[in-house]
Amino acid sequence: MKQSAEKVKNIGSWINGKEITEGGRAQNEVRNPYDNEVIGIVNMATLDDLEAAIVSSHRAFEEAMKSMPAHQRSDILRKAADELEASKEEFAATISQETGKTIRDSRGEVSRAIQLLRFASSEAKANDGELIKMDASTGGENRLGFVKRYPVGVVAAITPFNYPLNLAMHKIAPAIATGCSVVVKPAGKTPLSTAMLAPLFERAGLPKGALNIVMGAGAEIGEALVTHPYIKKVTFTGSESVGMKLKELAGDKKVTLELGSNAPNIIFEDANLEMAVSNILRGAFTYSGQACISAQRIYVQKGVYEKVMDLFVPKVEKLVVGDPASEQTDIGPLITLNAAERVEQWVQEASNEGARIIVGGKREGAIYHPTIVENVKSDMKVVCQEIFGPVVVMIPFEKEEEVVSMANDSNYGLQAAVFTSDVTKGLRIADQLETGGVWINEVSQFRLDHYPYGGVKKSGLGKEGVKYAMDDMTEMKFIGVNLI
Repeated sequence: MKQSAEKVKNIGSWINGKEITEGGRAQNEVRNPYDNEVIGIVNMATLDDLEAAIVSSHRAFEEAMKSMPAHQRSDILRKAADELEASKEEFAATISQETGKTIRDSRGEVSRAIQLLRFASSEAKANDGELIKMDASTGGENRLGFVKRYPVGVVAAITPFNYPLNLAMHKIAPAIATGCSVVVKPAGKTPLSTAMLAPLFERAGLPKGALNIVMGAGAEIGEALVTHPYIKKVTFTGSESVGMKLKELAGDKKVTLELGSNAPNIIFEDANLEMAVSNILRGAFTYSGQACISAQRIYVQKGVYEKVMDLFVPKVEKLVVGDPASEQTDIGPLITLNAAERVEQWVQEASNEGARIIVGGKREGAIYHPTIVENVKSDMKVVCQEIFGPVVVMIPFEKEEEVVSMANDSNYGLQAAVFTSDVTKGLRIADQLETGGVWINEVSQFRLDHYPYGGVKKSGLGKEGVKYAMDDMTEMKFIGVNLI
């Protein structure tokens, strides 16, 4: 079913201040995951378009960005935040339509992106280097030493479908703050909100070419992008398999990878159970579980397992499933029918192997109902792989050492959570968990945009969070002066 032509956005790549839609390019449809209606037509970039975008970004870096004063970069980011805030509802509606995310969650994504821009505006004035105390070393007397940071050049940013605005901003804003230029390749399923950023940044005063957005298939455009000699830094969020391939292709370029996870969340007997369950509810089912830090593996100490289930099951059963445009909806569709069918298959496979489906286990088109599974085994896909859907597995445990071992029994290590009234115990567990981040008395899915965020093992490489992303978009240079 197609919408009327006036409701369908026709977009193309944004290259050197111009949107490219003409020339008989191949086209791709963007569909609303809820009703499968066409909401956008994307004019796909050619390799020549990509070359033009990269050359444009290189020129913008050399002629404008790398010499732009910090206060000017800061002002551009602040004005971009103001522009985004003025268009908040339009962006939220677009995100909801292209991702199937509820309108409430889409508004939250826009709010985070606004705040992220403001963090970057502040950091643009602060992130410059450090003074080295030279006389800490024998022979360093009467010498001055300092480190300066210089932007690396053109950044290639490849973004996923699930947070098309905020995860693009996690790459664009730090790049601008450091004085880099950026070429962005958004996910093919959700390019509409990202496309809206280019004219927004130009209104904020960003020079033409400093931000180019290229629409195209990852296998062609993505690979050509990361291997181009003008690209000095690659930042990617997406699947493990694609990320590892891009890392190999990138060679000696700087690379940041944000990949998958199957986040463990641990509830001890002494936890505030009502709070823990409410947080798990939010962290497991926001955007139908399509976040790499969604609460997936829930470990509950045996003494309170039944009580936790008594609290959790009714809350899950009350979640409202349906149209993401409705203010009342809690659970919308997965990004595609295939994604929902995969989740259904994994849960059914676990059930066939002895797992019990307590709630859910039902699919309607691209919607998969929120699901609780128990009596699982560690080698079931719903446990050991990233399900990326509205499914949690409940796993009882007895002792601290046991649950740490179970939580660490994973190829992933992005973010984890520990619920306990004993903060000392929480900190002790946090030290032992093999993850890039641990929350105590907050769910694994909680993320703020200024702290260092990134995983270990197969969950990725490097850190995001404005200041930390900026660090890896610069090169440090030591400068020393002999004062005699």
